[in-house]
Amino acid sequence: MTVQRVASGAPWEDVVGYCRVVRAGDLVFVSGTTGTREGLVVEGGVAAQTAQALANVVAALESVGATTSDVVRTRVYVTDIDSWEAVGRVHGEFFGATRPASAMVEVSRLIDPAMLVEVEADAVVGA
Repeated sequence: MTVQRVASGAPWEDVVGYCRVVRAGDLVFVSGTTGTREGLVVEGGVAAQTAQALANVVAALESVGATTSDVVRTRVYVTDIDSWEAVGRVHGEFFGATRPASAMVEVSRLIDPAMLVEVEADAVVGA
């Protein structure tokens, strides 16, 4: 089985020892992905960060030949669970047709205090 690893270029990938996305055969795993663009957290609150995080997830999927229709599971980490509805609406815009298994979990904080949401995704190509 061929394993393909694609890094995002985030500075902590080398320090921590991970990459943005791994494809092993038909299985694809996208690491925790935040609402950053060109290394900066996007402004506009949790909905804007969720949209950017999910756009980054889509880019990671596409880099290994997968799409949102291949996604079978997402995990969403938020720093304020009261924002669930705004985050959920954006998630639905990206995955409403696919409807993967999903979880949303409140965490005390993310790696950068400005980050409000982080998303992981698992996919099966051809699912």
